[in-house]
Amino acid sequence: MASLAAPHSAHAHPIHGVLSAFPLAFFVGALVTDVIYANTADMQWANFSVWLITFGLFMGVLAAVAGVVDAIAFSRQRRRRPFWHSLGAGAMMALALVNAFVHSRDAWTSVVPTGLALSAIVAVLAVATSWQGFVMQEAR
Repeated sequence: MASLAAPHSAHAHPIHGVLSAFPLAFFVGALVTDVIYANTADMQWANFSVWLITFGLFMGVLAAVAGVVDAIAFSRQRRRRPFWHSLGAGAMMALALVNAFVHSRDAWTSVVPTGLALSAIVAVLAVATSWQGFVMQEAR
């Protein structure tokens, strides 16, 4: 009888790709909640933003660790180097950390205008680096 289980490998099911979806969702969600806060001035939306940014940072660190392990494990295979992806992800994480500190201030200045601008930049970087990572994965 043939086995129904397919052979599994880290290359076929990269943990890095799965973990990378979380910072993308959290950082884009933080942008959405910042826009809502800017329109309503309801402080709870700013609280949502800081939690989303914090979770995005946490999951981003996990994704980065998995990405480094993935890059080292498959370094012998001929593939595109992830320099721009890594640089973009590093910039995204650094700006997200600054954004978390900006959001830790009180009241209106925690979001408008600096926090909103940083959330927009981080969200764009999250989308760009996720797309770049996806393209690199498909090229393998």
